[in-house]
Amino acid sequence: MSQPSNPLPPPPPEDWIARWQRLARRIRVPLGFLSAALYLFELWRRAPRPAAVAWSLALVLPGLWLRGYAAGYVKKNRELTITGPYAHTRNPLYLGSMLIAAGFALALLSWPVALLLALGFGVIYIPVIASEERFLRATFPGFDGYCRVVPRLIPRLTPARIPGSAGGSGAFSFSLYLRHREYNAAMGATLLYLSLLLLRPGLAALAHGPR
Repeated sequence: MSQPSNPLPPPPPEDWIARWQRLARRIRVPLGFLSAALYLFELWRRAPRPAAVAWSLALVLPGLWLRGYAAGYVKKNRELTITGPYAHTRNPLYLGSMLIAAGFALALLSWPVALLLALGFGVIYIPVIASEERFLRATFPGFDGYCRVVPRLIPRLTPARIPGSAGGSGAFSFSLYLRHREYNAAMGATLLYLSLLLLRPGLAALAHGPR
């Protein structure tokens, strides 16, 4: 049998971003189950303190607001969004998620939960952010200029002005918020707070049974 005259070149070797993303995809679900199991164990081990639950709202509510605010601006893969929260930080959605996670770790007063969540965010989000930045840099010519004035995560206090940029055209859009289904974050946070308040008493009642 004759060999093809122009064999296909071998695929390029994976770089660290691709390898890390592949690892993150493999461990994301097990890490989620481990986080949930540790959360339930810590909740069973000791009752949440009302003051800690109240203080956690100082992180969770801004995190939910930031995610919802950002979801009303971003037009994924269609334009480089540089207005609204994106004029302060390049990743407001991820920053909002981190605030929410930190808030629930505070509500439990649990260092194990906090460390596991920090590990999870590092493992999952670092390659995701690197991959997204690679795509944006290749797709939008103004991305490098945007990066020079807007931090990757920790927000700047005043909105950045990106000279010569044509992206980021609009104001907050509630239809975009709905399209991205960002209300799911608020529903999830509500369920977690209900579990903080009701799950442990419910488990105790089941364990002791009717008297």
